[in-house]
Amino acid sequence: MTAAPSARSGDSTRSALLAAAADLFTEHGYDRTSVRAIADRAGVNQALLFRYFGSKDALFARVAAERALAVLHDGPPEELLTRLLRSILDGGDGPERDLFGPVVRSAGTSEAAAAVRVELAGAFTEAFAAQAAGAADRADAELRAELVLTWLLGLSLVQPLLPGGAVGRADPDTVLEHVTRAARTLLEAPGLSR
Repeated sequence: MTAAPSARSGDSTRSALLAAAADLFTEHGYDRTSVRAIADRAGVNQALLFRYFGSKDALFARVAAERALAVLHDGPPEELLTRLLRSILDGGDGPERDLFGPVVRSAGTSEAAAAVRVELAGAFTEAFAAQAAGAADRADAELRAELVLTWLLGLSLVQPLLPGGAVGRADPDTVLEHVTRAARTLLEAPGLSR
C-alpha cells in the first residue's frame, strides 16, 4: 500500500508542474503544448496535473497569473507602474509581453481562470489604490486604480493584436512616458468636487 503524498511533496509537485508548463508554453505556445509533455517535463503522472489544476487551461491561467504577480511584487510599490509598463512594452515576443491577455482569454467557463482573474484584479487594484494620494476616499481610490488597470489591460491586449499600430511602432520609452504621466495624474490629482 502506497502512503498518501505529504503536503511537502504536493507543493513540490505543483511547483514542478508550474515550472514545466511555463517553460513549455514559452517554447511551444499553448496549442502545441500537451498535458503529457508538461507532466513528462515535471517528472510526474499527467493525472496530477488535473488533480492540482483541473485542466490545461486552468494551469495556463495560473502560469500567466504567476508571471503577473512576479511583476507586482518584484520591487518597490512606487515603481509598479513603470515595471508593469516595461513588462508590457519591452517583453519582445515572449510571454512577458502579454501579461494579462492569457488570463483574460482563458476559457470563460473555467472556474479556475475566473478565480485567477479575480485574484489579479484584486491584487493590482489594491496596489494602485494605495498610490491614489489624490483620492477623496477608499471608493474613489479603487475607482482610480481600476481605471489605470483597465488602461494597462487594454495596452497589454493591443500590443500583440496590433503590432504595426501607433503604439507598436512607437518607442517604448515614449509610450511609457505618456502613460505614466496620465496614470500619475489620475492617481494623484485632487478629488473632484461634487
